[in-house]
Amino acid sequence: MLMIRQKVRAALLTASALLLGVVAMPAAHAADVGGQTLAGVSGTGIHNTYDDGSTYTYLADALDTGTSLVELDTWHNVFTGKWNVSHGNPLGSSNNCVQASTAADLYTGNRNQNLDSCLDDIRIWLQAHPAGHPVMVKIEMKNGFYNTLGMTPTTFDSYVKAHLGGVLYTPADLLTKSDGSRYADLDTAAKANNWANYGSLAGRAIVEIIPGTFEQAVSPASSWSDVVYAQHLKDLAAAGNISQAAVFPSVLGAQAGDPRTRYGDTTLRPWFVVFDADAGAWVGDGTTEWYNTNHYLTVVTDAYDVAPALSSSAPSLADARARVALLAADGASYISSDWITAPADGVLGDVLPRG
Repeated sequence: MLMIRQKVRAALLTASALLLGVVAMPAAHAADVGGQTLAGVSGTGIHNTYDDGSTYTYLADALDTGTSLVELDTWHNVFTGKWNVSHGNPLGSSNNCVQASTAADLYTGNRNQNLDSCLDDIRIWLQAHPAGHPVMVKIEMKNGFYNTLGMTPTTFDSYVKAHLGGVLYTPADLLTKSDGSRYADLDTAAKANNWANYGSLAGRAIVEIIPGTFEQAVSPASSWSDVVYAQHLKDLAAAGNISQAAVFPSVLGAQAGDPRTRYGDTTLRPWFVVFDADAGAWVGDGTTEWYNTNHYLTVVTDAYDVAPALSSSAPSLADARARVALLAADGASYISSDWITAPADGVLGDVLPRG
């Protein structure tokens, strides 16, 4: 009976904390990152964070680990005009997002919601944790955009801004100098390290999009979402409307050297300052200091996939921390893995100096 009363009391305390929106985050295991910009810091992340079959019953449960990155897979749905969130279903959602309107709603209700609800969950969680470190939201655009049926970068911008609102850090924020003027393009701004101070981004979100596996399989590279959105950024800037942009396009397959040379239209290259790489290639493909020197953000996935390989789900905490430190020293901004079991509470909150 005493044990039951203790469990009930613990549940009531947790519920009270949720209602007040003050759920505590795990303390980060980190060296001092004070004074660094966003580009000077390395954090950890969770691959396919939305997966409703994972350890995290709700997306908020994953955010509670202190992770610096969450990943969502989206499919444009031309029948509903929304983006579904699922791994393989283009016409429905399968995920751990709920329709929350307050912090108390984040751990209850029906899951399997659309992207708008996932973004609402992230915004509400961040607003309930205003002192927490910034979160990168990695979105894989499974089937890209569909301009002819209205699923365009412009509608996506409006969609993201409507649901992340004031917590969003945008391309215009990177471009804008302290005097209110703007750099000509994202590349120039990144090289000037005009990213916001890391501490000033507490409780904020930044969104990157990458081309999806489906569009890569069925569409020419010239129509992939990275190219389409970079053109969108270029056009917005030329029209004086860059403040409408919501996300950063990412270059897949980051490696030694500049992978943006794959884009035949050289005028698009300065609109890419976020890069995505596999950890095994990142470490094994030669020097990647170029990314760090130019203050580009790099998302490095499959952290276990570096010799000697670690368990993809449950390495020891010591091994996981050593791997994160290795990749941070090698210039990764975000280090993503499937470590959702034993080391999760320890390593997912880690924030380290980059390089």
